[in-house]
Order: sequence, then C-alpha cells, then structure tokens
Amino acid sequence: MKNRFLFTLPLLATLALPLVAQQGTAAADQQPLAESQTSLDANSPTANPDQQLEPLKPDSREGFWGHMNPFARKKYVQRQLAPIRDRTSELDELTAINSRMLKDVDARATAGIQRADAHATLADHHAVDAANRAQMASQSAQQASTHLQSVSQVVQNLDQYQSASQVEIRFRPGAATLSKNAREALDQLAEGMKDQKGYVVEVQGFTPGRGAASIQQSQHLADSVVRYLVINHQIPVYRIYELGLGNARLQSASGGQAAKPSPGSRVEVTLLKNGVGELQAIQQAPAMSQPE
Repeated sequence: MKNRFLFTLPLLATLALPLVAQQGTAAADQQPLAESQTSLDANSPTANPDQQLEPLKPDSREGFWGHMNPFARKKYVQRQLAPIRDRTSELDELTAINSRMLKDVDARATAGIQRADAHATLADHHAVDAANRAQMASQSAQQASTHLQSVSQVVQNLDQYQSASQVEIRFRPGAATLSKNAREALDQLAEGMKDQKGYVVEVQGFTPGRGAASIQQSQHLADSVVRYLVINHQIPVYRIYELGLGNARLQSASGGQAAKPSPGSRVEVTLLKNGVGELQAIQQAPAMSQPE
C-alpha cells in the first residue's frame, strides 16, 4: 500500500505541472492583451484619423515550456490573434476614410475646375460682346462724322443753284401761243420736277428788235410758258422766276464775252437745283444702313 502511494505521488505531480504552466501563461498573456486593447482604443482611427498607430509588439514573455507551448489551446491562439485582427479592422476603416476623403477632394476639385471653366467661358463671351459693341460704336461714330460733314457741306452751298436741265421754246414771229413741240418739251421738263425739293425754274424771254416793244413782247412769251407750267403741271408760282429781256445780250456762265442773240422769238426755260434734295438723300442713307 505504501509503495503504491509513493508511485502515485510523482505521477500526480507530473500531471499537475502542465496545468500550472498553462494557467501561468494565460495570466501572463492577459496583461499584454489588456495593454494592447487600451492602445487600440486610444489610437482608434475614428478618434483621430491623422494619428499614426503604434506598431504591435510581440509577446516576449515565455511560458513554462519556453518558446512553444505544446498544450496551447484554441482560445489561446485567438487571444494572440485578436490584436492583429483589431489592427487589421482599424487599417481597413482608416483606408475607407482616406478613400472617402480622396473622393471628396477629387469631387470638389472637379467642381471647382468646372466652375472656373464656366466663368472663363462667360468672361470670353462678355469680352467678345464688348468688342462687337465697341466696333459697332466706332462704325456709328464714323458714319455720324461723315454724315455731319456732308450736311455741313450741303448747308454751306444751300443758296448755290446749279443748272439741272434746260429747254428752248421757239415762237413764230408775232405769235405768243405754244406749239405742239413746245408743249411736249415743257411736259418733259415738268416731269422731272415732280416730288422734287430745292429747285426753281428760270424763264427768260427774248425777241428781236429794240426798245420797250421788244421787251414787252418777250415778257408776253415768258408769261405764256409760265402759265402753261402752272396750269397744266401745278408748278408753284413761288418757284418760277421770269423776265422779258427783249434782245439783251447776256454774259456766258463762265464770265466770257456776251453771246450773240439768237434770231427770232424764243424763251429759255432752265431748271435749277440746290443741295436740299441731296441733303434729304443723306438723311435717308443712315436710316437705311442701320442694322435691324
């Protein structure tokens, strides 16, 4: 009986040693695990994404069995891998946060570039529109200057009448009636006076002979021409200037020698115009040239 007890005692001690070593190892592992958990909570990327995480420190404490515990259980392995899994989860979360931040920055940069491009395009449109308006204003100013110069020149020459057309009406000796050819010539001259402004009609009568009788006869011839223009073509009387000159000699328009009087009785009808008609055409030109 005593021998059995002595044999059993060493066997129990041998079996109890691994259990004591396993408990010591587990107790020693709990302290690094708690420290790692505290470090993970303090270094959480959600608390401060910009803070750099401390590297994991391997457990340098050795158990009863040295570097390898032949009796390590599944829970022991899980406790050893828990800090790594937590750190991996934190890294994944930090990567997701950085990815979202990069996407947000990229979206803001793209939106900023688009807004800047839109503003630049709008500024270009405004610049082109301003340049077009400036060009139109310059053209309008140039046209106004040209128009003003033309009007000024016309106004200066407003009292200067120039000969536009002239006809000569022949009469038979001693007669004061208009022939068919004379009426046709006057009709053609009056046709050019319709809807005209700034004109006058100069009527001069000439007859051969001398003295007051010749002058009176030439006045009768001029009166017959004026009467035909007023009655048949409604030429205003205030536009007609007539004079019986008899056999007077008139100087040429160039101021040279006096022209020889034509033989027979005649009436010279001259249409004279000033710059009023030209002024009206100048005033109508800018209105027609303006864009719609």
